[in-house]
Amino acid sequence: MAAVRDPRKLALDYLQGHQVMTLATVSMDSPWATALFYVNNGFALYFLSAGHTRHIKNVGGQPQAAATIQEDYEDWPAIKGIQLEGHVFQLHGEEQKEAISLYEKKYPFIKSAPSQIRLKLAKVNWYCLSPSRLYFIDNSQGLGHRDEIPLG
Repeated sequence: MAAVRDPRKLALDYLQGHQVMTLATVSMDSPWATALFYVNNGFALYFLSAGHTRHIKNVGGQPQAAATIQEDYEDWPAIKGIQLEGHVFQLHGEEQKEAISLYEKKYPFIKSAPSQIRLKLAKVNWYCLSPSRLYFIDNSQGLGHRDEIPLG
C-alpha cells in the first residue's frame, strides 16, 4: 500500500532543510530580487537585513513580496521547491527574540562568529515574510506539479 503524500508536511520539511530564499520586491520604478538566509516558524519566514538595502526600502513602500526556495537542479523531474507570496514586516520585541533564537539554532556559527560580524548583526533589523499563498513544487509527481498549501 502506497504511503499517503502530505504536501503540507513535505513543504514544512523542505523549508527546514534549506537555508536561502530569493525574495522578490518591487518599488515604483522596478522589481528587485535578493538571496537571503532564512529560518522558518511554520510557514512564516524570518530573515535579517539592513534598513538601507534596496529590498528593505522596497518593502517599506510596498510590503507585498514573493519568494522562492529551491536547489540548483540539473534534471526537470527532480525539481522541488517553494513559491509564495505575502507581506513583509519588521519584527520587534518577543517576535524578534523568537526569530533570533530560531536563527541561532539553525545557524550555530552565528554565536561563534568573529566579534566584528556579531557587532554588525546586532545593528541589523529582523523581518518576517508572512505568506498569504504558498505552493510546494514537486516535479516527481509530474512536470509542473504544484500543490497549494492551506495556510489558515
